[in-house]
Amino acid sequence: QVQLVESGGGLVQAGGSLRLSCTTSGRAVRSVGWFRQAPGKEREFVAHIHWSGSPAYHANSVKGRFAISRDNAENSVSLQMNSLKPEDTAVYSCGIYSGGSVYDATDYWAWGNGTLVTVSS
Repeated sequence: QVQLVESGGGLVQAGGSLRLSCTTSGRAVRSVGWFRQAPGKEREFVAHIHWSGSPAYHANSVKGRFAISRDNAENSVSLQMNSLKPEDTAVYSCGIYSGGSVYDATDYWAWGNGTLVTVSS
């Protein structure tokens, strides 16, 4: 059973930065995606990174502001979030990719509990 733990969320003012981390258990190196879910909205794709580190994909809404990266020695995938906006407020979760579309949450088979990011205006 693979476990994922997200960390790094918090409260930040608009224009600020946060760095989220997703740590996976076990020795296998896996492709990972970040998704977010705001109150009253559906879960949406944020970013994905291949197990090798490339390629990486980002949602249009975060391109140029967010960057996904990984450290396989630490079994960790990070999401650097800059120039945060109030509309980035959501619970951010990471998931293990199982194949299919990297943009579809149903193509991920394991999830962490998420970390809350709140951006104040």
